[in-house]
Amino acid sequence: MRNDKAARWRGRAMSGLGLRRGPREEALIAPPRRAGARPPRFFTVHLGFEAADPSVARELAVAYAEALDLLRPELALGAAALSPAEAWHRAERLFCGALGPDGERCVDVAGHPGFHHAPGPGGLGWGDGD
Repeated sequence: MRNDKAARWRGRAMSGLGLRRGPREEALIAPPRRAGARPPRFFTVHLGFEAADPSVARELAVAYAEALDLLRPELALGAAALSPAEAWHRAERLFCGALGPDGERCVDVAGHPGFHHAPGPGGLGWGDGD
């Protein structure tokens, strides 16, 4: 090796990061631009279970999702999906998720027959009518 450039760069990087004592230049790593906490993000949990065939798996997955929604209302029930354990890229939605006139989403099972209705007695209907 003819020269030792790596040692020189290491010294500049250490002082730029504020890790070296002595005269400091502007730091290479800046504080976050955003003030305050980050907004909440969605995460996904994958739960495995056994079923005889895909239709039974779908029924079980819907039951598990609805039961978890009763226990933890902050869960995004409309985002629940089902896939084979070895093929997450083939995930299928479990719930309809059609957007209603007031911004509400249908939480009936995906592919359900009939009309969409908003919650409550006499709720406003939308989508394909009967």
